[in-house]
Amino acid sequence: MIPLAPVRIGPAVPIAPGVLSAIGKHPVDRPLRLGPEGFEGDQQADRRRHGGPEKAVHHYDAGHYPAWRDELGDLPRLAPGGFGENLSSGGLTESGVAVGDRFRLGAALVEVSQARQPCWKLNIHFAVPDMARRVQDSGRTGWYYRVIEPGLVAPGDGLALVARGAPGWTLDRLWRILYRDRLNRAELAEMAALEVLSESWRSLAQRRLDNAAVEDWTPRLQGSVVNP
Repeated sequence: MIPLAPVRIGPAVPIAPGVLSAIGKHPVDRPLRLGPEGFEGDQQADRRRHGGPEKAVHHYDAGHYPAWRDELGDLPRLAPGGFGENLSSGGLTESGVAVGDRFRLGAALVEVSQARQPCWKLNIHFAVPDMARRVQDSGRTGWYYRVIEPGLVAPGDGLALVARGAPGWTLDRLWRILYRDRLNRAELAEMAALEVLSESWRSLAQRRLDNAAVEDWTPRLQGSVVNP
């Protein structure tokens, strides 16, 4: 059993003029129902890019925070919850977690669907102009779960690994395909056919195969507070 910090949820609120975000999550000390769209009471500001069945729950390794503080200093938000995660733990990292990994979480069953692709709202949240790029380059992205079986999650519940759907497909391997060895056709073809991977990431791999080109990351990493 992997111990967890208290579950965090939060509303969508303005973080800059014209910009809404639900990255500000607060810990909850009562049982919460976890359904296909996430924890009760939790929100996402941009439903096109966040939330939904493939991104119902966000998990971030608490062990990443010391590395961020070494890099950026003691910024106020560089503490558990700072990346808007619902779940926080130690001992689970992108190098060991794979898509298709299933965990019992209280009465619910969740499955890893993809890693997080950082967006420009992190730049505003941390007041670091290139924070999204830093997260992407570091590989310290966190990951998402889909909910296989809804259920109640109570304080003190941990994560218990119950099955591995594709243990060779760690989040670190996906990170290397997306951001380092970006046009490796053999890897992209396997990624596009990986059934336990989220449909959006399978489609991304297929587009790279079809176009023989990497998508433009600028809108996602830099964005625009005028046209978010």
